[in-house]
Amino acid sequence: MGEKQASFWQRHRWLKWLGGGVFVVLVGAGVAVSIALHRVEPFVRARIVEALRNRFHARVELDSFHMSLVDGLRAEGHGLRIWPPAEVVGVNVPAGGDPGDPLIQLEEFRFHAPLTYRPGKPFHISVIELKGLEIHLPPKSRFIHAGGGTAAQTKGAKQLISFVVDRIECTSAHLVLETSKPGKLPLDFAIARFTLTGGNGNSIRPDSAMRFEAELTNPKPVGTIHSTGVFGPWVVVDPGESPILGDYQFDHADLASFKGIAGILSSTGKYQGTLRDLTVDGDTDTPDFRLTHFGNTLALHTHFHARVDATNGDTWLEPVDATLGHSHFTAQGQVVRVPDANAPPDHPASKGHDIALDINVNGARIEDFLRLASKNATQLLSGAVAMKASLHIPPGPEPVHERLNLKGSFTLDKVRFASPKIQDRITELSLRGQGLPKEIKAADPAAVRSTMTGNFQLVKGVVTLPALTYTVPGATIELKGTYGVDGGALDFAGAAKLDATVSQMVGGVLGALLKPADRFFKKDGAGTEVPIHITGTRGEPKFGIDFGRMRQKSESPPAPPAENP
Repeated sequence: MGEKQASFWQRHRWLKWLGGGVFVVLVGAGVAVSIALHRVEPFVRARIVEALRNRFHARVELDSFHMSLVDGLRAEGHGLRIWPPAEVVGVNVPAGGDPGDPLIQLEEFRFHAPLTYRPGKPFHISVIELKGLEIHLPPKSRFIHAGGGTAAQTKGAKQLISFVVDRIECTSAHLVLETSKPGKLPLDFAIARFTLTGGNGNSIRPDSAMRFEAELTNPKPVGTIHSTGVFGPWVVVDPGESPILGDYQFDHADLASFKGIAGILSSTGKYQGTLRDLTVDGDTDTPDFRLTHFGNTLALHTHFHARVDATNGDTWLEPVDATLGHSHFTAQGQVVRVPDANAPPDHPASKGHDIALDINVNGARIEDFLRLASKNATQLLSGAVAMKASLHIPPGPEPVHERLNLKGSFTLDKVRFASPKIQDRITELSLRGQGLPKEIKAADPAAVRSTMTGNFQLVKGVVTLPALTYTVPGATIELKGTYGVDGGALDFAGAAKLDATVSQMVGGVLGALLKPADRFFKKDGAGTEVPIHITGTRGEPKFGIDFGRMRQKSESPPAPPAENP
């Protein structure tokens, strides 16, 4: 038998030793790199803190920072805090003292960069990921900077940028804006996510404007707002003065989160200004707007121009142009949050919004407003309405219809009552007032033109009318009383003044017999004046003559003649 041939590895043992040596070198290099990274991490962490301190002119803390060389340079940090600029806010914090709330807090950040470096050139980072960002802006009164911040800001920015960033992505962010106004609550914006990119297609620069796309969680009404625009540059000396402009879209917002109203709202618009002072122009559509206590729905569309104090959420409407059903009106005023005096100082809370508006109604229909504030599909009356009123809805746990206070004056034209019984009585009143009783049977109730003017106040679902004047051809009715919007209860008293005399109103043989009585009913130029009352309900009204008041008038002695001077 021949000799057994040696294997390849037996004949080339030196390759084994070479491969093992390379492996040992690689392992050693990996361990060396790991040790080097571990030793360099504190240095890089210190440089990051120093750069941020120079940028924001403030105290900066970073709890942890780690790097690795897996598929390029990867880095992540946790627990970043940046306080307001000490020399700007005028706060001198002693060593070991409490510096107050940080201006910026960040739970964690991470980024990845390729291992390609050219001397004099920054690292290129495509995305920086942020999570748990909180920006807490103190009130403007704390920023008492005396000037000269621009140069320092620019210098700080140059020190910070040792790399180029294309995009910043952030999730779970909050922006809190405080106010120096006594009793005003801070405003908290919950931002589900936002993305920052450089302006005009460039990389992000902290001393330049940045483009953004954001999704904000709106607490009331609950919904998500999608917004895009331009933000910055960041103003170091007072971040609340950082400029911002953009547009927004707000869909499927359920108004049921507000007590007393309901409907699904959508809104689009644009805004511009600073974080503390915004001007907003937009439109809203609520096809099924309703007061929950009554239930009838109407389409509500508004176009608004508003000024917003973002430090407290107060809003000035200048004005709102609205259409409710077929009715047009404008409103201007303010919507402000009212703090809860019983809430602890460290956990401020709001009692709700205090709404105060001046309303001007023109080109409107009274049936639209009555339908909104009624449980019945058929309303008491219809007609064209013009109105000037003031609306006040204070905050509180009660439904809106119980807190609503509406006061003003109105004019109704071409009034027609939904109840045939009431409308027939109005037609009869008009014809008798003109001395045409024979035409009553053949009369068309729709042909009777009537108007109504007066002052009113709506409080807790009851309309109080201290002076109501209702006019039809041949007659004028002056009333005062109340109308219950919910149940339709009527309680009015007043007088009917007619052009015709009693005998002319009755007509025929009976009218001739009543001619001597004409003198008892004539008063102040009216052919007949009769005290009346209206009671019952909207569906079952009751009309009557106050004979007691007539008797008192007839029995009262005539006024004494005036004495000659």
